Amino acid sequence: MRNPPLSLYVHIPWCVQKCPYCDFNSHGLKSALPEKEYVAHLLDDLAEDAKSIGDRQVDTVFIGGGTPSLFSADAMADIIAGIKARVNLAPDAEITMEANPGTVEAGKFLGFYQAGVNRISVGIQSFQPQHLAVLGRIHNDDQAINAVKQAHSAGLPTFNLDLMHGLPKQSVDNAMSDLDKGIALNPYHLSWYQLTIEPNTPFYSRPPELPDDDILWEIQERGHRVLEAAGYKQYEISAYAKEGHQCRHNVNYWRFGDYLGIGCGAHGKITDIESGTIKRLVKVKHPRGYMEMSRPYIDTTTLVEEDDIPFEFFMNRFRLLEPCPIDDYSALTGVSISDEVKAALDDAAQKGLLDITPHHWQVTAKGRRYLNTLLSCFV
Repeated sequence: MRNPPLSLYVHIPWCVQKCPYCDFNSHGLKSALPEKEYVAHLLDDLAEDAKSIGDRQVDTVFIGGGTPSLFSADAMADIIAGIKARVNLAPDAEITMEANPGTVEAGKFLGFYQAGVNRISVGIQSFQPQHLAVLGRIHNDDQAINAVKQAHSAGLPTFNLDLMHGLPKQSVDNAMSDLDKGIALNPYHLSWYQLTIEPNTPFYSRPPELPDDDILWEIQERGHRVLEAAGYKQYEISAYAKEGHQCRHNVNYWRFGDYLGIGCGAHGKITDIESGTIKRLVKVKHPRGYMEMSRPYIDTTTLVEEDDIPFEFFMNRFRLLEPCPIDDYSALTGVSISDEVKAALDDAAQKGLLDITPHHWQVTAKGRRYLNTLLSCFV
């Protein structure tokens, strides 16, 4: 067993208003933003977590939410400086921050870049007023375009656009229009994912009318061809990037890497090679409760049971299009490939979902299309 690469997730829970499809731990802002108080708690949280990793290097940081761009550039600078003071942050660390176009006034991206953020993920979702309204987004298409122009002018070395498809009553041509507008803005990376209805959301209790399966499949197929033709290479089920611009933080998740999670409701995964165990941690969820605590900020800690390891490993690893080295399974989980896992892999291969070579597992095109069917082999 070996220590996998290590990342850090930082959760900022507030947004202007919660979107009806969102099941993340986010909270509509009802009063003044408690920047300084929350940053102090984040860094106390990290100081406690840092005890579990020793001098292990942190390769990537992802500041997500909520809407982190509600925070000031000064607050981001304090967070990043505090991270550097508490953990061994790699000199070339990728430091990503999510942003909503409706919360980014002129010059703000430059301030974030000067604070140490070197990758922005702009949550556009759609450029069309009718879809933005249904999705509960607070920005319009002009604000979205302006945010991307700011990202370019700030000199950021890379940035990402988030776009959704399969939106309520969306046609194929309508989805391609959004994609064409996104590509025309020349981002380095484009996350293009299908709207899903999640439990405990307004969309779950009052489901909108979504396109049928044939339309969804045509959107995916045409969109894939458009993105590839524009120079974006698919490397994950919902992620396309120009050469050298993959999201390193997300790739670490999908390769079954380790990560600390600080902030309310943040999740972490830490490998202990001495005991041969994998531990998952969840922090106190509600902002008020989180900021009323002192160290530690942990809500729950669980060890990943050996029976759960195959599904957890493959659920992450098979999202990537790259082949998976077979040796990674035991090296990153601490368990050998059991007869049950071998049988599940053979079953997936017989169904045409997986190719198996002496050294790698490779998800097929059919396996990418029917990923849930592939993963069900390991349940």
